[in-house]
Amino acid sequence: MSFSSLVSDIAFRSAERDEVRSQVSRAKSYASTAATSVSIAGDISSQLHGGYSHPLSRAWQAERQLTKSMLIYPLFISDQPDEETLIPSLPNQHRRGLNKVVPYLTPLVEKGLKSVILFGVPVAPGAKDALGTSADDPKGPVIKAIRLLRRTFPDLFIVADVCLCEYTSHGHCGILRDDGSLNNTLSVDRISDVAMAYATAGAHCVAPSDMNDGRIRAIKLKLIEAGIAHQVVLMSYSAKFSGCLYGPFRDAAGSCPSFGDRRCYQLPPGGRGLARRAITRDINEGADIIMVKPASQYLDIISDAKEIGKDLPVAAYQVSGEYAMIHAAAKAGVFDLRQMAEEATQGILRAGASIVVSYFTPEFLDWLSN
Repeated sequence: MSFSSLVSDIAFRSAERDEVRSQVSRAKSYASTAATSVSIAGDISSQLHGGYSHPLSRAWQAERQLTKSMLIYPLFISDQPDEETLIPSLPNQHRRGLNKVVPYLTPLVEKGLKSVILFGVPVAPGAKDALGTSADDPKGPVIKAIRLLRRTFPDLFIVADVCLCEYTSHGHCGILRDDGSLNNTLSVDRISDVAMAYATAGAHCVAPSDMNDGRIRAIKLKLIEAGIAHQVVLMSYSAKFSGCLYGPFRDAAGSCPSFGDRRCYQLPPGGRGLARRAITRDINEGADIIMVKPASQYLDIISDAKEIGKDLPVAAYQVSGEYAMIHAAAKAGVFDLRQMAEEATQGILRAGASIVVSYFTPEFLDWLSN
């Protein structure tokens, strides 16, 4: 074979190999394109799975992740020092007297409990009257509990719920007129006095839940006049809706109205516009934190609260009925208790809350790492 023929033969074989490689490459490209066209339609940005393929990357997808510092645990404080009574309609929850509170809270604080909200439960004969005078009694359960907890757990953040319903003989959240309607002016004056009593006793935060018009401004002004506005957080139950989810709480606190209901001052369930107005009003009157209650049925209101009060923390109260429903369904085998508690709370956070008042707090202290 001549030299020129040898060169031609080598060139032909090289071209043949290049053609084979090209065919293989085209086949791979076709297979890849075909597979992709089956799995997606449209832009490549629709490929999402990789972004949450690992437990940590899944956690990163949440705008807010629940931590122990976000939780506030409700406590029912009895005026009977040695009482420890299980509340049948509120699983695992008790009314406790002062002698029982510290032993109960000690292991929870060791696990990372950061905050509690106190509800007084006067059960002694004659403890209730038309004006709720025992609400700010220095020897009453809330004020004594505030002082005890401040001494015993100096790092525990203490919220005091401010209302009259537990202390009035009629079970309503203020002072009534002769015809049974709410006297807003007298109620605001009384509620603001009770808030001041709790603040001066050492509460880090006062949280009026009565829904009387103008009570945030009245409390803020009295805090300023007393020279303690700079050290007391004012958390308003701004959007508190009437409904059927409060039954277990009323069993615990003994606060069921003796006549009528609270629809004339708590918000109607469909009143989104009213809720937005109430939130705006309370922010303008000096609220430091806005609360929505109940939580799971009002995720749109939580979102509205975050939009309106974008520079304020938003709290949500997962109320007794929500908690009891989750327990009942889990007991019936509908779902796993922990999984539903976590999913329900994550929904509250996703809607915009950064603080959750939850009866699941003791469980979350075990379930959460921080």
